[in-house]
Amino acid sequence: MKKTGMAKSDAKKLMGKMTAPGASAFGGGDAATIDRREQRKRDQAAGLVPFAVKLNGALVLQLQTLAKERELDLNQLVAELLAKGLDA
Repeated sequence: MKKTGMAKSDAKKLMGKMTAPGASAFGGGDAATIDRREQRKRDQAAGLVPFAVKLNGALVLQLQTLAKERELDLNQLVAELLAKGLDA
């Protein structure tokens, strides 16, 4: 790899670290943030199972606005709407 390529690679790594979740301006992570492993344990304890789906962008925007209006988490809203749909 050329010298310029190495410099670009190093710059990309640095930018990725700066925009990483939990990174703060002072170098320390925010104490309130939870790492993924801990979040997974909490979700499992609550009986939650990851369920990935691909949706149309317009539908996702509708879901997001509805979640904001009801002041709900997107996961809670989708679970509520799925439960209603399955009961009908």
